[in-house]
Amino acid sequence: MVRSTIPVNALELHRKLIVADGHCDTILKIARGETELNKYSGSGHIDLVRMQEGGVRVQFFAAFIESMFKPFSSLTRAMQLIDTFYSEAEACSHMLAVGLSMSQVHRELRCGKIVAVLGIEGGEVLNGDISVLRVLFRLGVRFLGLTWNQRNQIADGVQESITGGGLTQFGCAVVKEMNRLGMIIDLSHISEAGFWDVLKTSCCPVMVSHANCYSLCNHPRNLNDDQIKALARNNGIMGLSFVPQFIGGNDRAIDDFLDHVDYVAALAGTGVIALGSDFDGIDHTAAGLADCRCYPAITAGLLERGYTEKEIRGIMGNNILSLMENILKQ
Repeated sequence: MVRSTIPVNALELHRKLIVADGHCDTILKIARGETELNKYSGSGHIDLVRMQEGGVRVQFFAAFIESMFKPFSSLTRAMQLIDTFYSEAEACSHMLAVGLSMSQVHRELRCGKIVAVLGIEGGEVLNGDISVLRVLFRLGVRFLGLTWNQRNQIADGVQESITGGGLTQFGCAVVKEMNRLGMIIDLSHISEAGFWDVLKTSCCPVMVSHANCYSLCNHPRNLNDDQIKALARNNGIMGLSFVPQFIGGNDRAIDDFLDHVDYVAALAGTGVIALGSDFDGIDHTAAGLADCRCYPAITAGLLERGYTEKEIRGIMGNNILSLMENILKQ
């Protein structure tokens, strides 16, 4: 069901929420000249105009390194995307601030700004050198997806699961250094063996920024029940994604997405649930989840399904903020 109108009580609640999205690929689309952040863009899923309409207050921006740049030009491409991010952030500084620490994040939210958190999707950016991680941190990178689908120096990606490979020795060092620096570890796209290795190695909670439930949709990028429960025990978060193939079809309605919320809530509680749209990283969107204006409809759906205001606040954004509080240095 696509909701054309939002009940008044849902809109009133939504206006009080801090909506946080744990993953988008908008930086890449901007770098390619396909969209802009500072004005409405009909070609993309995210811009400041629509973020305001949807009530988005915190957005994680992942710099995705395309396969053509791997492995030898990964760092160069990352620098180009980071430059794109900061150029766009400067142009949008009247409404948007880059989030570097939680004290600053809280300050910018109180001032009414949208907070942009910068990360990189793909640990090949490090070129096997831990010093690059420290430099990226100094450049404002606050989360890192250890792998994409392929293998790299850190771990095997989900497409390499047949090998049974997990975290390498270098990968263990990366995890420990990210813990020390105060960087969020993103386990989206990692092999299952790598997932478990990281949870054994990390002394901090982790996130899976964009994935759904394998039990409802058996896509290899989705998490099985044991992984979801382990994330909850770890005080981590699972950003439920809007990717139609992860939800369960090529054109499924918002209620099918909410089925994944219900499933995780029953399995592991609502404290592990977050949002991880993957906007601007998907060509085809699910019905009711077309762009970042969809969030009031999700709030309405959660109310309809009986979630409390506290639970809705957590799912829509506070759970991500709690993870950030646990990891980002003050």
